[in-house]
Amino acid sequence: MKTEVLRALRASAAAWWRHKELRRSGQVNLARKLERETIQRDLGYLRLATTLPQAHIICSRGGTFLHLGWTTVSTVAPIERFPLAALAVGLGTPFIDLRPISDLASLVALPRVDPEETTDPARSGLSSKVSLSTYLDLVAPLGARILNDPRGRQS
Repeated sequence: MKTEVLRALRASAAAWWRHKELRRSGQVNLARKLERETIQRDLGYLRLATTLPQAHIICSRGGTFLHLGWTTVSTVAPIERFPLAALAVGLGTPFIDLRPISDLASLVALPRVDPEETTDPARSGLSSKVSLSTYLDLVAPLGARILNDPRGRQS
């Protein structure tokens, strides 16, 4: 990974309240150990985000969600305050900003993204699943902002 990515991950890990508290109480070695573990975990998430075809990031009023197949990393903060998601966007992971959408009923009725990119046309309604590109086709007309569009064109 790039040096800038590692610097951002180190700064994020060191800024976490638990690690700062350990340093303040004199447990510097434990804080460093936990920070290294956090950085390794986050690097794994970034590798998955850049390699999985269905990986994407959604930012809504409820927070930011980094979807990695069957794993989701989330926070209640917007993407601007979630360094891991911001790094993933910088590395090319598709980003869907749902915050501009005002029609919440249409948003809630959308299907989920299928982590395996398989769709079952017999299933419909709230439990239906679609591919990431189909999901992007559904949210773009609602007003979502899409970065790193995997469909080849920017919405």
